Amino acid sequence: MGWSTHHSTGLIHYAPQNSYRGYTLLAHVGGHDAKLIDMEGRICHTWHSDEGIGYSYLLPNGHLLLRTGPAAEEVSFLTRPERDLLPRGGRTAAGAILELDWDSNVVWAHRNPFLHHDFERLPNGNTLVLVWQSLPEDLAATVNGGFSDGSTQGQMLGDVVQEVTPGGDVTNEWRSWEHLNLEEDTICFLEGRQEWTHQNTLNVTKDGDLLVSFRQTDTIGIVDRSSGEFSWKWGPGEISHQHNPTYLENGHVLLFDNGPHRRGVCHSRIIEIDPNDNQIVWEYRGDPPISFFSYHISGAERLPNGNTLICEGAPGRIFEVTPAKDIVWEYINPFTGMSGYGVGGTVSGYANSVFRAHRYGPDHPALQGRDLDPENHANLNRLYSPA
Repeated sequence: MGWSTHHSTGLIHYAPQNSYRGYTLLAHVGGHDAKLIDMEGRICHTWHSDEGIGYSYLLPNGHLLLRTGPAAEEVSFLTRPERDLLPRGGRTAAGAILELDWDSNVVWAHRNPFLHHDFERLPNGNTLVLVWQSLPEDLAATVNGGFSDGSTQGQMLGDVVQEVTPGGDVTNEWRSWEHLNLEEDTICFLEGRQEWTHQNTLNVTKDGDLLVSFRQTDTIGIVDRSSGEFSWKWGPGEISHQHNPTYLENGHVLLFDNGPHRRGVCHSRIIEIDPNDNQIVWEYRGDPPISFFSYHISGAERLPNGNTLICEGAPGRIFEVTPAKDIVWEYINPFTGMSGYGVGGTVSGYANSVFRAHRYGPDHPALQGRDLDPENHANLNRLYSPA
């Protein structure tokens, strides 16, 4: 399958009788807006942040919780060594986690230049955030795998999950490296050594435990929040640089297996795995396999009707498949922004990539009483109608 600069964008397929009707939320990488589109691909609402919107999702009260773009180059309270270590480019760094109301007013903010990738609002009102911290140099030196071009000078970043109160206090934190195994948790030899794990997902199970994904080591796992230890850990040799594991009601885990460093033909797939026996009970892949592939970012979520919404992030393709793997809704993001990703970037610097997407049914609490008339965005909808 090839890529054409003249391919259609917007909605390209819709089978109403087999789809889960609702509204899809997306934000393009490098942009400043999040858009809610209907099943016909029409924009029904937008949010805007001058700080950028790298990824977002809706809270039950209709507010938008989001990750901004990277912090400014000069962060006055950081020392020079800390500024030098600040991740750049395609590492999904963020300056803040913001909460916007329906009209894009900031109602809550948590700022830290080492924020990255993911976040989760808890039932108690606190927010889980994901930050980088420097590993002790003696520990970094003993981590196996990866390659070094000499630029990191022995420094390595580790992932920390922090729980933050509405007032901004950190109530507890989980340092990943304190619970890793130097023999088992090996960096892929095709990846650099600036980070040990590169955690790209922060979700929770029904019991409130952490569900994590480590791209560098091809590992997903469940972390007992009371002890900090892994109650389940799986992946090396089975998956390749995966994203977005989510915990399903049946106790299984759904994830996007990106597959860039898979042996044989590179291809992506969606898998549902049973942690009780590590068996894959459902799988979706393209036919031919290379027709479905995203080197980085991406995600998948199980919808209430049993279908699965898939975000093939790098090419900006969002589609819905049935349990029988039939595509019943397909949309190509027509909006572009500065991609910021070294791998998968473009000569122009612009791409239509989407970190992750979500579908909300019309009965979702966040949408009750809201004006979702696409005519409010008639000019945009005409501009970005399918080509």
